[in-house]
Amino acid sequence: MSSNHKRPPASLIFIFGGSGDLNHRKLSPALFNLFIDGWMPEKFDIVGIGRRPYDNDSYRTHLFNGIRQFSRRKEEQSELWKDFSQKVTYLQMDAEKDEEYQKLAEIVKEKETAYGEHPNVIFYLAVAPQLVPGIVSKLGPLNICADTKCTRVVVEKPFGHDLDSALELNKLLASMFDEKQIYRIDHYLGKETVQNILALRFANALFEPIWNRNYIDHIQITAAETVGVEGRGDFYESSGALRDMVQNHILQVLCMVAMEAPVNFDADEIRNKKVDVLHAIRKIAKDEVHRNAVRGQYGPGWMKGQQVPGYRQEKNVARESGTDTFVAVKFHIDNWRWQDVPFYVRTGKRMNDKETIITIQFKAAPNYAFPPEAADTWRPNRLTISIAPEMDIRLRFQAKRPGQGVSLSPVDMIFSYKDAYTEQEPEAYETLLLDVMEGDATLFMREDQVAAAWRLIMPILESWQDRAPVDFPNYSPGSWGPEDAEALIARDGRNWVTLPAPHQE
Repeated sequence: MSSNHKRPPASLIFIFGGSGDLNHRKLSPALFNLFIDGWMPEKFDIVGIGRRPYDNDSYRTHLFNGIRQFSRRKEEQSELWKDFSQKVTYLQMDAEKDEEYQKLAEIVKEKETAYGEHPNVIFYLAVAPQLVPGIVSKLGPLNICADTKCTRVVVEKPFGHDLDSALELNKLLASMFDEKQIYRIDHYLGKETVQNILALRFANALFEPIWNRNYIDHIQITAAETVGVEGRGDFYESSGALRDMVQNHILQVLCMVAMEAPVNFDADEIRNKKVDVLHAIRKIAKDEVHRNAVRGQYGPGWMKGQQVPGYRQEKNVARESGTDTFVAVKFHIDNWRWQDVPFYVRTGKRMNDKETIITIQFKAAPNYAFPPEAADTWRPNRLTISIAPEMDIRLRFQAKRPGQGVSLSPVDMIFSYKDAYTEQEPEAYETLLLDVMEGDATLFMREDQVAAAWRLIMPILESWQDRAPVDFPNYSPGSWGPEDAEALIARDGRNWVTLPAPHQE
């Protein structure tokens, strides 16, 4: 373990939903990796809270099985796990009973005595959204939550089901906790490449002067998955792609691409700039939704030689479901930098390839200085930021092909994380959990961000709720979505960009 860096202060982490899937797959592997890399506090304890009847030993075995299956370090780490697991305990508890919460206060008091100091007390709500209000209501009155500097509550998305429920949840949280205690977590913002957007833009004089409407033709964000709903039909039926992806992940990435330069990297300064973007995005009127937004749902078919069910055949999905599994939207940002530059976003399940990419398409350079044959292969410059599964940045520019004639070809200059750096990049949850322990809220959503994002998509949601889809299912698995999505961008004389061939070898 390395320790050549400052560690967070003493921390006591309570994980509600400690016996659940999120902790098993993501949280415990992330915390263990932080321990291996020497980032966990010198003094820490993790208490998993759940209803299942584990004792400490069986609970630790359960978590270690998750680490061997899901961690970025799947190799044997038995010796380090032995040390780490002694800091992990299990508390069987019914989170709906008020009297049970006194146990948490007793644990905090006990650890405070053991540490010789008051620790950060972190409540991570890794539970179904409908359980969050009840838990928050019972945590708030505890004396241990009164310390706004040391007590934090981490809330997983979705943050509400629509604008009204999001405002209601935020109002409840605000009545129990100070805003600086509330960490609304979106794992997308912990991804290394997403964070690198700010470094790319604001640490390089090469890009920022041309990052505006004078040089950029349009911007695309694609978040495509090859999987279906993976047994989460009951959850997906109440959300859909617009709520599940666009309202949070995609709009947050869009904000990082479009925001103005911050004065400093203070958490609220960064978040202020993001909120400015959300406020500047043009609201889509309900009667204009059909011109600016497309929805889709995958049907049954074949992918990579395997027959797969349609969405309506998935477990816990209604036979005539109108839930969207694909969404494409055209946004405009009405400010000085981005006026008249369209932002096209799309996301879907059962797509042709798994990729999350941002494409900045520059305006074409004039070609009058070159002979006519050069125009055949003339392409505008393009910057592509790949967030997943590969992590790279590629810049496309024109170059002359070898030979006597003047023949031009587009070529890519590529920066690849795995080629440039030997160390493994941390998983998103590692970054975000460390930030919670350190009290850094930069990568977490503030209350006004959540509300502003919901206000943007409510006209689309309401329009679709008022008008049932008549063509579902309307795209085949393994495709790039419905025809209407191609038409959405083609009407403007443009086309969707997918990853270049080298990624798909």
